Amino acid sequence: MTKRITPLASLILGAWLVAASPGASAHVNIDIDIAPPAPRVVEVPPPRHGYVWAPGNWQWEGRRHVWVEGRWLRERPHQHWVPEHWDERHGRWHFEPGHWERN
Repeated sequence: MTKRITPLASLILGAWLVAASPGASAHVNIDIDIAPPAPRVVEVPPPRHGYVWAPGNWQWEGRRHVWVEGRWLRERPHQHWVPEHWDERHGRWHFEPGHWERN
């Protein structure tokens, strides 16, 4: 006799797997011909103990750039935050997602 996994059990298992792997993230390559607008001038809030500021950035929404506001991220020991940014590569614009790097 074959046992079947119910849809609810599949959902619970999937949620558990995502929660169990906090270091996992999806990386999507975005390369476009349209340069992002200049970064907005935003007043950076005062420092918060235990947090780092991730500045706002332009993200591609399929047909246009959309501004995403900055946010606070909880510090990680022995790591620093590398903000999201766009790089020009051979006449195209490549989006590099923000990520943590070891010090």
